[in-house]
Amino acid sequence: MTTGQRLMRAVRVFEFGGPEVLKLQSDVAVPTPKDFQVLIKVHACGVNPVETYIRSGTYSRKPPLPYTPGSDVAGVIEAVGDNVSAFKKGDRVFTTSTISGGYAEYALAANHTVYKLPEKLDFKQGAAIGIPYFTAYRALIHSARVKPGETVLVHGASGGVGIATCQIARAYGLKVLGTAGTEEGQKIVLQNGAHEVFNHREINYIDKIKKAVGEKGIDVIIEMLANVNLSKDLNLLSYGGRVMVVGSRGTIEINPRDTMAKESSIVGVAVFSSTKEEFQQFAAALQAGMEVGWLKPVIGPQYPLEKVAQAHENIIDGSGATGKMILVLC
Repeated sequence: MTTGQRLMRAVRVFEFGGPEVLKLQSDVAVPTPKDFQVLIKVHACGVNPVETYIRSGTYSRKPPLPYTPGSDVAGVIEAVGDNVSAFKKGDRVFTTSTISGGYAEYALAANHTVYKLPEKLDFKQGAAIGIPYFTAYRALIHSARVKPGETVLVHGASGGVGIATCQIARAYGLKVLGTAGTEEGQKIVLQNGAHEVFNHREINYIDKIKKAVGEKGIDVIIEMLANVNLSKDLNLLSYGGRVMVVGSRGTIEINPRDTMAKESSIVGVAVFSSTKEEFQQFAAALQAGMEVGWLKPVIGPQYPLEKVAQAHENIIDGSGATGKMILVLC
């Protein structure tokens, strides 16, 4: 290590496994931005379920070890590399991806994955934008191609992606239904765009949804836990309805005939399949939402870096989501 090199605290993963493999180290070198890169002093970083799958080694994409998790950071530009003209030191920003990892005091990012953070949003809210809002926008607008007046069910609406979906759907003129598993979660869903909310822990909640929508059914379902809900979803759809699978933690058996009579479809959604141009399109629409005011992230549980293992455990095994989980660094 070069004498005088700046050091930082960062979470490192040296082997795939449970939350215990997340190791906080205080002697990690602060990265230096190269061409088309920026260095961000991280104020907050979002925690996403996909990061637990990657950490466990069960995800399709495995980073080379060791690595630092985290893609959704918000903070202040510390330095810029060559060929960066859109940002300068001191700019408030958020990201949709990082190069060096976001669970750290400083994060390196490619300049095309960095966006200006409006003054009306704080850094915690900035850290809640990346995966949640870009995923929700890709699912609803890009993939499902929703039209004003259609009905959307957000199946699991009280977490980061769910709240983002409710806000976007309401802003785009949809009838919005949501589900949540706690009283607090249901309240948050109603406060963030849903016209009606249902408790998905009630045995008869599907019957209540059917009664609410009538014979026509639901046009689009944004599904957060397909391995539990997909079969139910297919029976809720309208003719030509579509289920957008945003999350799944296992397998499920379905009857393909359930898709035939209504000519319905099941579509997987992965935000990182978006092209650079699509990310820019999504960003423009979402930044307009920030300015108008309908895009306003709801912050849930907050943890310091020292409690990152607890955060990973709780995001999977928690009793019910109530906003976006984040790590707070300063």
